[in-house]
Amino acid sequence: MIRILHVDTNHPSLVEGLDNLGFENTINTTASKEKIEEDIHLFHGLVIRSRFTIDSHFLNKAKNLRFIARVGSGLENIDVKTAKKLGVAVLSAPEGNSPAVGEHALGMLLSLFNKIPKADAEVRKGIWQREANRGEALDGKTVGIIGYGHTGKQFAKKLSGFDVEVVFHDILSGISDSFGKQVSLETLQEKADVVSLHLPLDNTTQGYVDAAFISKMKKPFWLINTARGNQVVLSDVIIGLKNGTIKGACLDVLEMETTAFDATLTPSEAWDYLSQQRNVLLTPHVAGWTVQSHIQLSEVILKKIKQLYNEGYLK
Repeated sequence: MIRILHVDTNHPSLVEGLDNLGFENTINTTASKEKIEEDIHLFHGLVIRSRFTIDSHFLNKAKNLRFIARVGSGLENIDVKTAKKLGVAVLSAPEGNSPAVGEHALGMLLSLFNKIPKADAEVRKGIWQREANRGEALDGKTVGIIGYGHTGKQFAKKLSGFDVEVVFHDILSGISDSFGKQVSLETLQEKADVVSLHLPLDNTTQGYVDAAFISKMKKPFWLINTARGNQVVLSDVIIGLKNGTIKGACLDVLEMETTAFDATLTPSEAWDYLSQQRNVLLTPHVAGWTVQSHIQLSEVILKKIKQLYNEGYLK
């Protein structure tokens, strides 16, 4: 009997699908990591989102673990290197919510350009100001995408109906397609009116948008971050907003989030400033968090677990 432990809640279709495969599913979304560690040797599979980190200490206690399935995209909360060394397969589902991330990034940008949150708030108060809410056109802009994996490509695809130039920078070469043209980072910084981050989090991408990055931008620009909060140095972004180097920001993620993506919105100088700016849009890490992606993420993970099973990896 293959035993699967679920430590985060996901769409019911995932457990139902694993039940149909004959697996035994245990759901424990409240126990501490320490308690889970005591019992993890009993399980062959672990399904997690972001509740806690899977480090080498945890993995070495998981004597019978054959796979870890993260119902999401990034793998920064899992020690992938140790897992592979121990023969534990690591699965993720970036294709499950990347269309939602692309839509959210575009939605935030259009809302910011057209001052929709400000105009809506004013009209609800009986204030009718047309000239003060004149918008900015997206057409004619150059959008620079940093990171051209699943979410970066989806954002480029969503932009394909607009009269914009889409350029992107990625560590892999030769991946241009009909939606975006690959360029060097220097070229992107020279041309872009909008910069959107779609990077995985690792040591090379933490603090990616900082004072040095901003200083190399040739034009004032709008910033979008739907990736990870600590890839953007908020204090440097605030300086950019104050001096006009950054014309506006769409931030779905913030550097004060924990690894479980819980933001602690305690008063701070940075938060006080950002929350008061009309040219800053803030959402609570929900770019990939649609009704449809909730289902799709589970479907992708279920398909990948089935593949492991069919290949004999779990027998």
